[in-house]
Amino acid sequence: MRESEVVRQAVTPLAAPVYPMRATRFTDREYFNVVYRTDPQALRAVVPEPLRLPEPLVRFEVMKMGDVEGYGPYLECGQAIAVEFDGECGEYLHAMYLDNFAATVAGRELSAYPKVTGNPALVTDTGALVGTLDHGGQRVATATMPYKWQALDLDEARKQITVPTFALKQVPNVFTGQLRASDLVRTEITDIVIKGAWTGPARLQLFEHAMAPLADLPVFEIIAASHIVTDLTLSPVTSVYDYLRDSAQSDHDAGLRQLTEKAGR
Repeated sequence: MRESEVVRQAVTPLAAPVYPMRATRFTDREYFNVVYRTDPQALRAVVPEPLRLPEPLVRFEVMKMGDVEGYGPYLECGQAIAVEFDGECGEYLHAMYLDNFAATVAGRELSAYPKVTGNPALVTDTGALVGTLDHGGQRVATATMPYKWQALDLDEARKQITVPTFALKQVPNVFTGQLRASDLVRTEITDIVIKGAWTGPARLQLFEHAMAPLADLPVFEIIAASHIVTDLTLSPVTSVYDYLRDSAQSDHDAGLRQLTEKAGR
Protein backbone atom coordinates (compact mmCIF):
# COMPACT_ATOMS: atom_id res chain seq x y z
CA MET A 1 0.00 0.00 0.00
CA ARG A 2 1.41 3.37 -1.03
CA GLU A 3 2.03 6.19 1.47
CA SER A 4 -0.67 8.31 -0.19
CA GLU A 5 -3.17 5.49 0.35
CA VAL A 6 -2.16 4.94 4.00
CA VAL A 7 -3.01 8.51 5.01
CA ARG A 8 -6.46 8.15 3.46
CA GLN A 9 -7.31 5.26 5.78
CA ALA A 10 -8.86 6.37 9.08
CA VAL A 11 -8.78 3.10 11.03
CA THR A 12 -6.88 -0.15 11.31
CA PRO A 13 -6.61 -2.91 10.25
CA LEU A 14 -6.19 -1.29 6.84
CA ALA A 15 -7.69 -4.24 4.96
CA ALA A 16 -10.74 -4.64 7.21
CA PRO A 17 -12.40 -1.39 8.34
CA VAL A 18 -14.15 -1.68 11.69
CA TYR A 19 -16.87 0.96 11.21
CA PRO A 20 -18.22 3.27 8.48
CA MET A 21 -16.98 6.87 8.36
CA ARG A 22 -20.40 8.53 8.31
CA ALA A 23 -23.39 9.42 10.41
CA THR A 24 -25.28 6.37 11.67
CA ARG A 25 -29.03 5.78 11.26
CA PHE A 26 -30.81 3.77 13.96
CA THR A 27 -34.10 2.01 13.22
CA ASP A 28 -36.29 0.67 16.06
CA ARG A 29 -34.03 2.01 18.78
CA GLU A 30 -35.66 1.17 22.11
CA TYR A 31 -34.98 3.17 25.29
CA PHE A 32 -35.70 2.28 28.90
CA ASN A 33 -34.93 5.36 31.01
CA VAL A 34 -35.04 5.76 34.79
CA VAL A 35 -34.32 9.25 36.12
CA TYR A 36 -33.28 9.38 39.76
CA ARG A 37 -31.99 11.80 42.37
CA THR A 38 -28.51 11.14 43.74
CA ASP A 39 -25.77 12.57 45.97
CA PRO A 40 -24.71 16.08 44.79
CA GLN A 41 -21.19 15.60 46.15
CA ALA A 42 -20.79 12.39 44.17
CA LEU A 43 -21.78 14.26 41.00
CA ARG A 44 -19.37 17.12 41.67
CA ALA A 45 -16.56 14.58 41.91
CA VAL A 46 -17.11 13.24 38.37
CA VAL A 47 -18.64 16.05 36.27
CA PRO A 48 -15.93 18.23 34.69
CA GLU A 49 -16.00 22.02 34.74
CA PRO A 50 -17.21 24.22 33.12
CA LEU A 51 -20.39 22.11 33.21
CA ARG A 52 -22.79 23.11 35.98
CA LEU A 53 -25.15 20.91 38.01
CA PRO A 54 -28.65 22.43 38.21
CA GLU A 55 -30.07 19.41 40.07
CA PRO A 56 -28.54 16.14 41.31
CA LEU A 57 -30.29 14.03 38.64
CA VAL A 58 -29.03 10.98 36.76
CA ARG A 59 -30.68 9.11 33.90
CA PHE A 60 -29.98 5.38 33.89
CA GLU A 61 -30.66 4.09 30.40
CA VAL A 62 -30.77 0.77 28.61
CA MET A 63 -30.94 0.95 24.81
CA LYS A 64 -31.80 -1.92 22.49
CA MET A 65 -30.67 -1.15 18.95
CA GLY A 66 -32.98 -3.00 16.62
CA ASP A 67 -31.24 -2.19 13.32
CA VAL A 68 -28.09 -0.06 13.04
CA GLU A 69 -26.38 0.77 9.76
CA GLY A 70 -22.84 -0.62 9.71
CA TYR A 71 -23.11 -2.42 13.07
CA GLY A 72 -26.25 -4.54 13.24
CA PRO A 73 -28.35 -5.02 16.40
CA TYR A 74 -26.73 -4.52 19.80
CA LEU A 75 -27.45 -3.29 23.34
CA GLU A 76 -26.10 -0.39 25.35
CA CYS A 77 -26.46 0.82 28.93
CA GLY A 78 -25.19 3.84 30.83
CA GLN A 79 -25.63 6.91 33.00
CA ALA A 80 -26.25 10.49 31.84
CA ILE A 81 -26.13 13.41 34.29
CA ALA A 82 -28.29 16.55 34.10
CA VAL A 83 -26.03 19.58 33.44
CA GLU A 84 -25.96 23.13 32.10
CA PHE A 85 -23.40 24.68 29.79
CA ASP A 86 -23.41 28.29 28.67
CA GLY A 87 -27.09 28.63 29.59
CA GLU A 88 -28.15 25.44 27.77
CA CYS A 89 -29.62 22.47 29.64
CA GLY A 90 -28.36 19.06 28.61
CA GLU A 91 -26.83 15.81 29.83
CA TYR A 92 -23.25 14.77 30.49
CA LEU A 93 -22.47 11.24 29.35
CA HIS A 94 -20.80 9.68 32.36
CA ALA A 95 -20.43 6.01 31.39
CA MET A 96 -21.67 3.66 28.64
CA TYR A 97 -21.48 -0.14 28.36
CA LEU A 98 -21.97 -2.06 25.08
CA ASP A 99 -21.97 -5.62 23.79
CA ASN A 100 -20.73 -4.65 20.30
CA PHE A 101 -17.01 -4.11 19.71
CA ALA A 102 -17.30 -2.01 16.53
CA ALA A 103 -19.86 0.35 18.09
CA THR A 104 -17.69 0.65 21.21
CA VAL A 105 -14.58 1.54 19.22
CA ALA A 106 -16.42 3.91 16.88
CA GLY A 107 -18.00 5.72 19.80
CA ARG A 108 -14.59 6.32 21.37
CA GLU A 109 -12.59 7.07 18.21
CA LEU A 110 -15.03 8.96 15.99
CA SER A 111 -16.84 10.73 18.81
CA ALA A 112 -16.31 11.21 22.54
CA TYR A 113 -18.66 8.65 24.01
CA PRO A 114 -17.22 7.02 27.19
CA LYS A 115 -17.91 3.52 25.89
CA VAL A 116 -16.54 0.26 27.28
CA THR A 117 -17.65 -3.33 26.90
CA GLY A 118 -20.41 -4.81 29.04
CA ASN A 119 -23.42 -7.09 28.90
CA PRO A 120 -26.69 -5.10 28.88
CA ALA A 121 -30.11 -6.68 28.36
CA LEU A 122 -33.64 -5.42 27.80
CA VAL A 123 -36.47 -7.97 28.03
CA THR A 124 -40.06 -8.41 29.17
CA ASP A 125 -40.64 -10.77 32.07
CA THR A 126 -44.08 -11.56 33.55
CA GLY A 127 -45.57 -8.21 32.57
CA ALA A 128 -42.48 -6.17 33.44
CA LEU A 129 -39.95 -4.34 31.29
CA VAL A 130 -36.56 -5.33 32.69
CA GLY A 131 -33.25 -3.66 31.93
CA THR A 132 -30.03 -5.09 33.32
CA LEU A 133 -26.28 -4.62 33.09
CA ASP A 134 -23.75 -7.34 33.86
CA HIS A 135 -19.97 -7.00 33.95
CA GLY A 136 -18.74 -10.44 33.08
CA GLY A 137 -20.77 -12.75 35.31
CA GLN A 138 -21.58 -10.09 37.92
CA ARG A 139 -24.85 -8.11 38.05
CA VAL A 140 -24.24 -4.35 38.12
CA ALA A 141 -27.73 -2.86 37.64
CA THR A 142 -31.39 -3.92 37.44
CA ALA A 143 -34.25 -1.63 36.43
CA THR A 144 -37.94 -2.60 36.17
CA MET A 145 -41.18 -0.95 35.04
CA PRO A 146 -44.61 -2.36 34.12
CA TYR A 147 -44.62 -3.07 30.38
CA LYS A 148 -46.41 -0.32 28.38
CA TRP A 149 -48.16 0.76 31.57
CA GLN A 150 -49.36 4.21 30.51
CA ALA A 151 -49.00 6.16 27.27
CA LEU A 152 -46.43 8.98 27.37
CA ASP A 153 -47.03 12.18 25.41
CA LEU A 154 -45.01 11.90 22.18
CA ASP A 155 -43.75 15.48 22.42
CA GLU A 156 -42.47 14.77 25.92
CA ALA A 157 -40.80 11.61 24.65
CA ARG A 158 -39.15 13.58 21.84
CA LYS A 159 -37.95 16.19 24.35
CA GLN A 160 -36.37 13.50 26.52
CA ILE A 161 -34.49 11.89 23.66
CA THR A 162 -33.29 15.02 21.86
CA VAL A 163 -31.77 16.83 24.83
CA PRO A 164 -28.21 18.01 23.92
CA THR A 165 -25.48 15.77 25.26
CA PHE A 166 -21.96 16.64 26.37
CA ALA A 167 -18.93 14.39 26.75
CA LEU A 168 -15.21 14.60 27.35
CA LYS A 169 -12.86 13.88 24.43
CA GLN A 170 -9.36 12.98 25.57
CA VAL A 171 -6.72 12.19 22.92
CA PRO A 172 -3.33 11.14 24.33
CA ASN A 173 -0.09 11.80 22.52
CA VAL A 174 1.40 8.31 22.43
CA PHE A 175 4.91 9.71 21.92
CA THR A 176 5.03 12.13 24.88
CA GLY A 177 2.53 10.66 27.33
CA GLN A 178 0.70 13.99 27.45
CA LEU A 179 -2.63 15.01 25.96
CA ARG A 180 -2.84 15.94 22.30
CA ALA A 181 -6.45 17.10 22.70
CA SER A 182 -8.80 17.61 25.62
CA ASP A 183 -12.22 18.93 24.65
CA LEU A 184 -15.72 19.17 26.01
CA VAL A 185 -17.89 18.25 23.05
CA ARG A 186 -21.58 18.55 22.25
CA THR A 187 -23.88 16.45 20.09
CA GLU A 188 -27.59 15.85 19.60
CA ILE A 189 -30.03 13.48 17.96
CA THR A 190 -31.63 14.48 14.64
CA ASP A 191 -34.23 13.13 12.21
CA ILE A 192 -36.10 11.44 15.04
CA VAL A 193 -39.36 9.54 14.64
CA ILE A 194 -41.17 8.53 17.85
CA LYS A 195 -42.92 5.21 17.21
CA GLY A 196 -44.24 4.65 20.73
CA ALA A 197 -43.75 5.92 24.27
CA TRP A 198 -44.91 4.80 27.71
CA THR A 199 -44.32 5.63 31.35
CA GLY A 200 -45.01 4.01 34.71
CA PRO A 201 -43.66 3.31 38.20
CA ALA A 202 -40.09 2.06 38.22
CA ARG A 203 -37.43 0.59 40.47
CA LEU A 204 -33.65 0.68 40.07
CA GLN A 205 -30.95 -1.26 41.92
CA LEU A 206 -27.24 -0.53 41.48
CA PHE A 207 -24.60 -2.97 42.74
CA GLU A 208 -21.02 -2.14 43.72
CA HIS A 209 -18.38 -3.10 41.15
CA ALA A 210 -14.86 -1.66 40.79
CA MET A 211 -14.87 -1.94 36.97
CA ALA A 212 -18.41 -0.64 36.47
CA PRO A 213 -18.97 1.81 39.35
CA LEU A 214 -22.53 2.89 38.58
CA ALA A 215 -23.35 2.58 42.28
CA ASP A 216 -20.98 5.47 43.01
CA LEU A 217 -23.98 7.60 41.99
CA PRO A 218 -26.47 6.07 44.47
CA VAL A 219 -30.24 6.02 44.01
CA PHE A 220 -31.92 8.35 46.53
CA GLU A 221 -35.30 8.79 44.80
CA ILE A 222 -36.89 7.67 41.51
CA ILE A 223 -38.15 10.75 39.65
CA ALA A 224 -39.52 9.34 36.37
CA ALA A 225 -39.31 6.44 33.95
CA SER A 226 -40.01 6.00 30.26
CA HIS A 227 -39.99 3.36 27.53
CA ILE A 228 -39.55 4.87 24.06
CA VAL A 229 -39.19 3.34 20.58
CA THR A 230 -37.64 5.55 17.88
CA ASP A 231 -35.84 5.92 14.58
CA LEU A 232 -33.04 8.51 14.71
CA THR A 233 -29.66 9.74 13.50
CA LEU A 234 -26.70 10.75 15.65
CA SER A 235 -25.02 14.03 14.71
CA PRO A 236 -21.21 14.38 14.76
CA VAL A 237 -19.69 16.01 17.84
CA THR A 238 -18.51 19.61 17.97
CA SER A 239 -16.05 21.07 20.46
CA VAL A 240 -17.51 23.67 22.84
CA TYR A 241 -14.55 24.00 25.22
CA ASP A 242 -10.85 23.31 24.62
CA TYR A 243 -9.22 22.53 27.98
CA LEU A 244 -5.66 22.83 26.66
CA ARG A 245 -6.38 26.30 25.30
CA ASP A 246 -9.29 27.71 27.31
CA SER A 247 -8.20 26.55 30.77
CA ALA A 248 -4.69 27.88 30.13
CA GLN A 249 -6.20 31.20 29.12
CA SER A 250 -8.35 31.19 32.28
CA ASP A 251 -5.26 30.57 34.43
CA HIS A 252 -3.45 33.38 32.63
CA ASP A 253 -6.36 35.78 33.19
CA ALA A 254 -6.57 34.80 36.85
CA GLY A 255 -2.86 35.48 37.26
CA LEU A 256 -3.24 38.92 35.69
CA ARG A 257 -6.12 39.72 38.03
CA GLN A 258 -4.04 38.75 41.06
CA LEU A 259 -1.16 40.95 39.89
CA THR A 260 -3.53 43.86 39.30
CA GLU A 261 -5.07 43.45 42.74
CA LYS A 262 -1.65 43.40 44.41
CA ALA A 263 -0.56 46.48 42.45
CA GLY A 264 -3.73 48.28 43.56
CA ARG A 265 -2.81 47.75 47.19
